Amino acid sequence: MNVLLRSLFLKIFVWFGAAMLTMIVSTFLVLELVRPEPFQPHVHNTPNLLTAGYAQAAADFYERDGQSGLAAYLEELERKTEMRAVLFGAGLKELSGRQMPAGAMELAQNVSQTHGSESFRDSFPQLIAQPVKTARGGEYVWVAEMASRPHLLGYSHIMHMAAMFLIGATFCYGLAKYLTAPVTKLRKATNELASGNLGARVGPSLGRRRDELASLGSDFDRMAEQIEALLKAQRRLLGDISHELRSPLSRLNVALELARQRSGSEAMSALARIQHEAENLNEMIGQLLALTRLETGDQEISKKSFDLGRLVLDIAEDADFEARSLRRSVRVDASQKCMILGSEELLRPAIENVVRNAVQHTAEKTEVEIKLQTRKASANGHAGATIRAHNDGKALAEITVRDHGAGVPENALSKIFRPFYRVDDARDRQSGGTGLGLAITERAVRLHGGNVTAINAPDGGLSITISLPRAQH
Repeated sequence: MNVLLRSLFLKIFVWFGAAMLTMIVSTFLVLELVRPEPFQPHVHNTPNLLTAGYAQAAADFYERDGQSGLAAYLEELERKTEMRAVLFGAGLKELSGRQMPAGAMELAQNVSQTHGSESFRDSFPQLIAQPVKTARGGEYVWVAEMASRPHLLGYSHIMHMAAMFLIGATFCYGLAKYLTAPVTKLRKATNELASGNLGARVGPSLGRRRDELASLGSDFDRMAEQIEALLKAQRRLLGDISHELRSPLSRLNVALELARQRSGSEAMSALARIQHEAENLNEMIGQLLALTRLETGDQEISKKSFDLGRLVLDIAEDADFEARSLRRSVRVDASQKCMILGSEELLRPAIENVVRNAVQHTAEKTEVEIKLQTRKASANGHAGATIRAHNDGKALAEITVRDHGAGVPENALSKIFRPFYRVDDARDRQSGGTGLGLAITERAVRLHGGNVTAINAPDGGLSITISLPRAQH
């Protein structure tokens, strides 16, 4: 899952989780606040029999073991129940020698007057007092502080909230997964379609979903079908037109030769111009046919191992011979033996198109620089996503062709490999460009599992890099 999708998943999960946690905490606070004694234990529900039992035991311990026995019993009781108690005898004298809770004497006085149980329920900690009579006829007043410290959040509260949050988080995770799964599949299909897989569809992977995301997937499939049909029709049209133009062009060349034989010297310049344009037209038709075969996959590729370094040197030598007439030159900065598995017949014109394009657009008295080097494919390299996906960690051969011309506008760098795309119509017509050379290069390289990228050099000029996987030994 890529960063964007992870971000969407996390946003949905966090927001639903935050809403769930807010509801849990709010519900807890409301329930506690509406209680008569919020955030306190339910001491007012403490059974009278239980407190009476504690009081009776305290009086019995005193009559049997004296002050020390009573003090030991009350200390043990406090340790087990967090109930701090004292016992008053005749004249409301405290009998255990322990420190009395605040308000204990006042409450004991009330019990001695009413001879019934008393409590300070509005105070905290809460005090409860009651009279005690023993079998020996002794009369006492037992006073207990029911809690020694406030319990804002008890252990049971924390466990209940944790259980509710765990259940809510599980639900939020499942919901976020359910919502983002179709987006992940749709994005994968979109990337496949953008990389040239016109058969990419998302509908089958969505199963029986019938929500808005499933409808979006259906819309994507319909769009992909229309794009596939349009591109196939365009390729067929280009192929058909190219084939049909070959016949009248051949007849035009025959008629041109006849006209050249029958015409005088005055018509020679016009006939030479016609021949030049016919040759340009013939070259364009040839490129159209080559591009159509590459696009449709009609051309079978016979791959064999060959030395790419030798091919680059041959192309550079031929291009330098042509560049000399234009007061330019071609230089190979670095070249090494580099064996690759592919079709030399397809890669030769692909590399030649890039080099000749550089020769046409580099400034006069400058040179086109060609460099061949090898490296390992990695996610941090500037090779494209397609080649990284299939050759991550494998050896790559990189051919970099750099000119010293005016460069290309940044917004056109990703478009110059499209068929018939022109950065500058006037410049391309002057240089004789048809807008097909780089498109043919891109298709031929892609058929070999590589890719082509273009960047503007920092000190001026255009740099085009062809990346190809090397042959595995």
